[in-house]
Amino acid sequence: MQMQTQTPRQTLGLRHVALFVSKLSECVAFYTQLIGMKIVWQPDEDNVYLSTGADNFALHRAPAGAEVAKHQRLDHIGFFLQSAEDVDEWHAFLRSKGVEIKAAPKNHRDGTRSFYCADPDGNVVQMIYCP
Repeated sequence: MQMQTQTPRQTLGLRHVALFVSKLSECVAFYTQLIGMKIVWQPDEDNVYLSTGADNFALHRAPAGAEVAKHQRLDHIGFFLQSAEDVDEWHAFLRSKGVEIKAAPKNHRDGTRSFYCADPDGNVVQMIYCP
């Protein structure tokens, strides 16, 4: 086998994330009813694949009796927004739906604006505008 010396062609980006969740139906409702994702495939009662049209987000039911990690390795997932004003509108909307807000909207030094909330399973979600 010959050793590869050149970097392969650039990837097309990170467009797939898969999470184990304990509260599958509640998480599906959060990402579809509140965030606006669509179910693109549900092969069985333990797996749901969602999309905004440009990505693929999988929710897998955590195995029964699975030990919950003391510190999750995934810090957060993010949804890009079209404007800084959208950040505030999403914040108000999700608060009105009783979603736990982890950090209020703020401007960052690089010109981005974002806030953080939690899905029903406690995964941190960032809503962010990047100019």
